[in-house]
Amino acid sequence: MPLMAVGIMLLLTACATQGAAPEPSVPGFWMGLIHGAIAPFALIGHIFDHSIRIYAVPNSGGWYDFGFLLGLSFIWGGGSAGAARRRSKAD
Repeated sequence: MPLMAVGIMLLLTACATQGAAPEPSVPGFWMGLIHGAIAPFALIGHIFDHSIRIYAVPNSGGWYDFGFLLGLSFIWGGGSAGAARRRSKAD
């Protein structure tokens, strides 16, 4: 009897379906912005642990790159520091 029950359960569950796995999302503009902002810290971490990456691969392409550069410019002043120095020398 137990063998028959196992056989029936096996027959019933053999036809069970499973949903498709969701596609993994790739980093876009917002993640590029965050990664650009933390890039100096990621570089320091990469020196000690080579599994830490500075740039996400694969990414969404141009929008990720734009966000990454924008994040870097926020951290490093985006050229405004050089412009302020130039203005103060002229005064």
